[in-house]
Amino acid sequence: MNDQNRGGATPGVGPAVGYLDHARVGPLAPEAATALAGAATLAGRADPADLDRLFAIGDAARASAARLLGARPHEIALAPSTSNGLFAAAAALRGPGTVLVPRDEFPANVYPWLRFAGRGGPDVRLVAPDGGRHITADLLRRHLTPDVTALTVSAVDSLTGHMAPLAALKEILGPDRLLIVDAIQGLGAVPLDTEAADILVSGGQKWLRAGWGAALLLIRDRCAERLGPGIGGWAGVADPFAARHPAAPLPGAAAHLATNPDLQAAAALGAALDGLAGRGGPAAAGARIRATLAALLDRARRAGAEVLLDGLRERERAGIGTFRLPGHDPAALHRSLEAAGVITTRRDAWIRLSPHATTPAAATDLFADALASFLRRSRPAREPDAKAAVTGTPDPT
Repeated sequence: MNDQNRGGATPGVGPAVGYLDHARVGPLAPEAATALAGAATLAGRADPADLDRLFAIGDAARASAARLLGARPHEIALAPSTSNGLFAAAAALRGPGTVLVPRDEFPANVYPWLRFAGRGGPDVRLVAPDGGRHITADLLRRHLTPDVTALTVSAVDSLTGHMAPLAALKEILGPDRLLIVDAIQGLGAVPLDTEAADILVSGGQKWLRAGWGAALLLIRDRCAERLGPGIGGWAGVADPFAARHPAAPLPGAAAHLATNPDLQAAAALGAALDGLAGRGGPAAAGARIRATLAALLDRARRAGAEVLLDGLRERERAGIGTFRLPGHDPAALHRSLEAAGVITTRRDAWIRLSPHATTPAAATDLFADALASFLRRSRPAREPDAKAAVTGTPDPT
């Protein structure tokens, strides 16, 4: 079997056929790689005109993000990462009050709130969903006490692929409470109710395939006056060289920037956003991703796998599906898949699949062959506690 059939990739051309790990990191898209190289050339010359072009590229990336999110360009800033954007939001949201945080949120959307609680930020109330990982409209209603000022939630759960009902959550919160969304596991993979988000943050290194260094930070005008400057630095004020400080903050999301964005990363992000739009946007990408994921999970079921949250309707699941083979060692299965050229993430007892819109149909057959080969060689192992595995601490990706 040659490398291509085993899922190998030609160096510099793109991801392997069997690369099913975009929820961890999406290999750089060709248009993003081209834009990154072009921006690096401009930065290497550092002529004043070239620097002007670099800043114009950053402005264009913000405009592309605004079109995707249904926002005004000044409501978008380019933060260094999802975590940085969430820290900016946590620093800006002043107390008194309480922010609700689902207990099983990805840690990047937990620690910013914990770090600023007691330092001028709102108190944190960790909410334990009933019998699962996901906050529902009914659960939110039960926790919506008068002191609650915000809810922070992932648009898509990083383990199960469950999509949060953003519009329903915002309707319950109402106009006087903020909905803050970590969108990195959904943006570019499926359509999201982004209009429901008062604040939204997403890096580009996963489904957008834009690499690291630039993230979208959306702060709607409707909530801007309720936020302090937080970690806003010299790049977030109107006159950073004023004789007296502090200077007035810039209007819009830029007020929350500590410094200038990485303009080379911004070039890659803007190109990735434009590429997504040119291929039909999130709706077209989501249709392809969900079809591929459905085929992969069907092959897993045929092999005797248990699929996590198997009853989810299509519109409730994004690009992530997770399974396990009862009675078999998950670590050995993960290693066997990788050896066969099928790249996945293991979370305790579970194997996470996350194909992309560009994942070829051959990946499904490669995955099925790898499962069959593993089962022919594998001996049943002691079955782990599935409930503990689902509710345990997630890994860093």
